[in-house]
Amino acid sequence: QVQLVESGGGLVQPGGSLRLSCTLSGYNLDNYAIGWFRQAPGKDREGVAEINSASFNDVTYYAESVKGRFTISKDIPKKIVYLLMSDLRPEDTGVYYCAAGDPVWIEARPLHPNGVDYWGQGTRVNVSS
Repeated sequence: QVQLVESGGGLVQPGGSLRLSCTLSGYNLDNYAIGWFRQAPGKDREGVAEINSASFNDVTYYAESVKGRFTISKDIPKKIVYLLMSDLRPEDTGVYYCAAGDPVWIEARPLHPNGVDYWGQGTRVNVSS
């Protein structure tokens, strides 16, 4: 059973930075594509960033709204995927979820929640002055 545990959320001022971490247990990290999704109050869950497995050359995908500000990366031996978020804006506020999915499915439809097999419990990010 794959388990995903997020950490690193909190309150940050606009323009600030946060780094979220997702620790995977149960299986080899490189068996999966790993992504970050977020859900703001009253809105649907949306894909933010994904990194695929080594079999897909660790290709990364980003939502247009975060390109140039967010960076996804992974540490295979530690089984951790990071999301570095910079120049944060109030509209980045929400609960951020780590997700794991089949690399082939994710490659066909990146950032789509239907491709997720496992979800973390979420970590809350609040961007406010």
